[in-house]
Amino acid sequence: MSARRFALAGLIALAALGARARAATLKPAPADGLALETVAIGLESPVHLISPPGDPRLFIVEQRGRIRVVEGGKLLPAPFLDITDRVSDGGERGLLSLAFHPRYAENGVFFVDYTDRKGDTRVERYRVSRDPERAERDSARLVLHVEQPYPNHNGGHILFGPDGMLYIGMGDGGSGGDPHRNGQNRGTLLGKLLRIDVNQEPYGIPPGNRFGREAGARQEIWAWGLRNPWRMCFDRATGLLYIADVGQNQWEEIDIVPATQARVNYGWNIMEGAHCFRSQSCAREGLTLPVLEYGHDQGCSITGGLVYRGKKLPQVVGCYFYSDYCSGWVRSFRYANGAATDLKEWRLPKLSSVTSFGEDAEGELYILSQDGSVRRFVPATGATPTK
Repeated sequence: MSARRFALAGLIALAALGARARAATLKPAPADGLALETVAIGLESPVHLISPPGDPRLFIVEQRGRIRVVEGGKLLPAPFLDITDRVSDGGERGLLSLAFHPRYAENGVFFVDYTDRKGDTRVERYRVSRDPERAERDSARLVLHVEQPYPNHNGGHILFGPDGMLYIGMGDGGSGGDPHRNGQNRGTLLGKLLRIDVNQEPYGIPPGNRFGREAGARQEIWAWGLRNPWRMCFDRATGLLYIADVGQNQWEEIDIVPATQARVNYGWNIMEGAHCFRSQSCAREGLTLPVLEYGHDQGCSITGGLVYRGKKLPQVVGCYFYSDYCSGWVRSFRYANGAATDLKEWRLPKLSSVTSFGEDAEGELYILSQDGSVRRFVPATGATPTK
């Protein structure tokens, strides 16, 4: 690329950055039409909800180390899996997510991400027992172990992509400001989005995310420059990957790229959101900046969600829903032509410490709170009031 073309590209990128930053600071227009109905209460710090493909049950992850099941509208008394004796929980630690193998109905295999008694991240493989309501606790096999230098920023979300690979969101290792510069260091798994092939033992490196001969680079890395990704999703209709990355002191962000786009640098700790971190100016070349951000005048910690693809709420099909752990509002937007559009803040009861969103096998949307409740999004007319 010539110097002139490079300069022009830089100006265009900076102009786009300014437009995004301005749009992101606007509060969404209030919206009606949705309500919440209670699905389960009395859970212990629920942090994740998922259903196996084609399965009507809801599997809910409790931070302390249990996976609970809702079947036929009832919370079953016995846990699907209990590994509380292996988990260090509290704060940002704990059993943090669950992912069912795409062929779970055939092979009964699933994966969990948790912090062990030393505080390190473990991704483990399990199998269901002959009883479909209980996992084989002793079937645990270690897939990946990552040492954690501090007790926060563990990331912890695992999910299968449309390519059948397992994606693992890793925080930068914690403390504040990324003191070890893990976000930009491709020699560590911290501050990264990993992509591995779990159809090999313990896992393989799939084509596409290799760093070739780059000295010291970890081949598991798919993307880098993340601070603490708290919930990701793949939109099955568009093939886009959404990542909600928790900010440091000022900005929360949502990043969106094609699911097939590898070697993405999301900018931390050069950037916080679309802003230079620690300085007034910084080199933005080669960085993928957020599609949407909001400041800490509106919240403190983003809780990423999902793109709605269910059938019961046709007016919001294609909308990405998200929340904030402190503020408790629920917002959505549509992604079109590289920008967040149709921004809305829904007229719903303020929720207590929203920890996660989830969806069932039919694509219907749920929201989880630290107080132990799980609620489902329903049409406003005729909805059951929240408790």
